[in-house]
Amino acid sequence: MKKESEKELRSKDWFDPSDAKSGFVHRSWLRNQGCPDDYFRGRPVIGICNTWSELTPCNGHLREFAEFVKKGVLEAGGVPFEFPVTSMGETLMRPTAMLFRNLASMDTEECIRANPLDGVVLLTGCDKTTPSTVMGACSVDLPTIVVPGGPMLNGKYKGERIGSGTFIWKLKDKIKNEGFTHEDQIEAEICSSRSAGHCMTMGTASTMACMVESLGLTLPGAAAIPAVDSRKKALAQLSGRRIVEMVKEDLKLSKILTREAFENAIKLNAAVGGSTNFIIHLQAIAGRIGVDLNLKEFDTLGSKIPLLVNLMPSGEFLMEDFFDAGGLPVVINEMKNHLHNDAITANGKPIGENNKKAECYNPEVIASIDKPFLEEAGIAVLYGNLCENGAVIKPSAASTELMTHRGKAVVFENIEEFNNTVDDPDLDVDENSILVLKGVGPVGYPGMAEVGNMELPEKLLKKGIKDMVRISDGRMSGTAFGTVILHVSPESSIGGLLGLVKSGDSIVLDVPNRKLHLEIDDVEIEKRKAAWTPPIPHSDRGYTSLYTKVVQQAHLGADFDFLVGKSGDKVKRDAH
Repeated sequence: MKKESEKELRSKDWFDPSDAKSGFVHRSWLRNQGCPDDYFRGRPVIGICNTWSELTPCNGHLREFAEFVKKGVLEAGGVPFEFPVTSMGETLMRPTAMLFRNLASMDTEECIRANPLDGVVLLTGCDKTTPSTVMGACSVDLPTIVVPGGPMLNGKYKGERIGSGTFIWKLKDKIKNEGFTHEDQIEAEICSSRSAGHCMTMGTASTMACMVESLGLTLPGAAAIPAVDSRKKALAQLSGRRIVEMVKEDLKLSKILTREAFENAIKLNAAVGGSTNFIIHLQAIAGRIGVDLNLKEFDTLGSKIPLLVNLMPSGEFLMEDFFDAGGLPVVINEMKNHLHNDAITANGKPIGENNKKAECYNPEVIASIDKPFLEEAGIAVLYGNLCENGAVIKPSAASTELMTHRGKAVVFENIEEFNNTVDDPDLDVDENSILVLKGVGPVGYPGMAEVGNMELPEKLLKKGIKDMVRISDGRMSGTAFGTVILHVSPESSIGGLLGLVKSGDSIVLDVPNRKLHLEIDDVEIEKRKAAWTPPIPHSDRGYTSLYTKVVQQAHLGADFDFLVGKSGDKVKRDAH
């Protein structure tokens, strides 16, 4: 009689099929890598999905990590096979790495489904590599565990912490007003990127690491361990061991990614001061796994959650400090009265049980729930005629005095116009104006670039102005800050009202009442709609053409419409 565990292995269809010829082919060609016979005899086959690339600096150390995962898989009785997927370096790819998130998710999905895998380990790091691989894995729904690559070590510049990413948004002001020289810039560049790993601020990469831990897709404490800390290697090895057990338990993604897990992630993202990009990616993941999650719920579930983590850009510390203070387990424990503590996680235990003994070692970095750094920190979702399907703002990174504001629009039709004119001394702008940038949404850029946190005009920086209200249909880096309204939907390039705004129009922002309104009457709106013409498509061939034709709007997660949902792990036809 066959063992029950053997029957459950998906890889059996490849390595021990009823058709002798197919089995011969699948086994024979793997033997050229020195695979012994027992690799094909009922041992769980684990795919190690690696986003390593020298063009993705944040993930440049993942080659080494894969070896630790393999060691763990072998120790647990599994068989590891590493495979590459499309990698996306946020700092290098043009026009934006977000354009390729869905492509990487397709790559991940099809590689997992097409190969004889029983379980998967996702090696992630830079911003889009985490959501893309999770999205792809969700569409197959095998047992899956994530190993986040980890943040860089803290940067120090002239004795002070320098946050990767966050410092960049201060650069223009420092050059214009503080005598920041070219030599200063070179030294700061080196200081802000002093080790392997992703941004060490609570930018999007760190937010994504916290997201997957909050969802239960990692071993406890995985998110904050620095990339070069030996404990990260140990975590990779332990994750390799654990995925073999997950296969035996049939602990699939769909059993972990429940509605309760998503609600936990939304609340914990607010508590850590996470990136607005979290919304786009979590919605896309929810769409793949089949959990109904709408934009407004990010506000209703998260906006009243207190800020418990004092990290840049919302605070002063960095990820290494967060780890030393106890990391995400401390936040989860502090938040226990707000969470679904029985939500199952990758180690087979509930999230509450995993983190109930977590202890804070530095209250300056992680606050208690009774004495938070900010009473209400979650992302606010705005509605109004200017954003019929919603827009978002991160109050913890914005200016309190601008949360209610009326101002005249200063409009830039595209990013090139903004770059060419924002510092023009004759630009009709003052500190009460509202900067409006069009054409940077999913279709318009294409790919929804991180340009929403527009640099302030030079003449206002010289007056000492540090913040202004800014509105766009694009995104901003999780390392950025300011009173920035993002993800306006529908976007300007498909006929959204944002595309009809003219310089001089009055706009009302009322964050407490969740309102964003363009003060022109319906007659004028209809007149402008009649005169509007859509922009010329960016490309009539290849992936970019496909992207602009089928990408959903920001309020739905900017996934491709035909990728929502999942196809499962079945392959209907053999290869021969």
